[in-house]
Amino acid sequence: MVPVSGPTTGKTVGAPCWLGLTARDLEAAERFYGAVLGWTFRRGEGERAYAVGERDGVPVAGIAGVAAELSVPVAWTAFFAVADADAAVARVRERGGTVGVGPVPFPPRGRAALATDREGASFGVWEGRTETPWHLGERTAPAWLELHTRDAFEAAVFYGEVFRWADGGPGGFEVSYEEDKVVLRHDGEAVARLNSGPVEATAPQPQLRPRWLVRFRVPDPEAAREAVVAHGGSVVPGGDWGGVRGSAGRGPVVVRDPEGALFTLEAAGPHS
Repeated sequence: MVPVSGPTTGKTVGAPCWLGLTARDLEAAERFYGAVLGWTFRRGEGERAYAVGERDGVPVAGIAGVAAELSVPVAWTAFFAVADADAAVARVRERGGTVGVGPVPFPPRGRAALATDREGASFGVWEGRTETPWHLGERTAPAWLELHTRDAFEAAVFYGEVFRWADGGPGGFEVSYEEDKVVLRHDGEAVARLNSGPVEATAPQPQLRPRWLVRFRVPDPEAAREAVVAHGGSVVPGGDWGGVRGSAGRGPVVVRDPEGALFTLEAAGPHS
């Protein structure tokens, strides 16, 4: 669920720093994501049921078999690095968000919290060491991160204040507004995108609720899609925005793992 090794680097503060899945059955999750995404796994230290998924030796995400133990949903969560978790969650509350868990210690490496923004999209806060080879971006990274929300500009104000995106310090972020999207860049490279779209917090379809959408890149999306179904998962009809944008059979494919966690498959290569 949280980063597991490597030193803290100041330049990552405010940026996405890790992806975590809370699952009920860690071994079953390893089998599924190994088959679908080609990951290998190394188990974390300590008593917690935790594994790091790697692709070609590069850490991609963590899976924690704690959903039942902690009574939390089976779901993918994007974590953002902060210098002080207590201060960050205070800013979340001050700006109308909700803190559901934490900050809680994960000795000896750091502290984590789970929160939701004003629209109900969930995200994580991480204070501590991170996976040094881990990277999230448009080109060669193993994953891409997008926020689907009602108003990308309003969301950018919320996250920008919580994570100090516009403080202007060295190694800071550039935030650009492009039509109905907000793009977050660090050193000129895009690290996340916030999209305005037709979302409702109470929508019956999960893909139409505000959320951080995790896309995983695969060499062959169709083969990965078939592996999802063959290993107990399912394809979610309608795509990223419930069929409002795009068309069947084209572009990224939204799927569920056997326990219900949503994620997206897209072709490896430059992000369009």
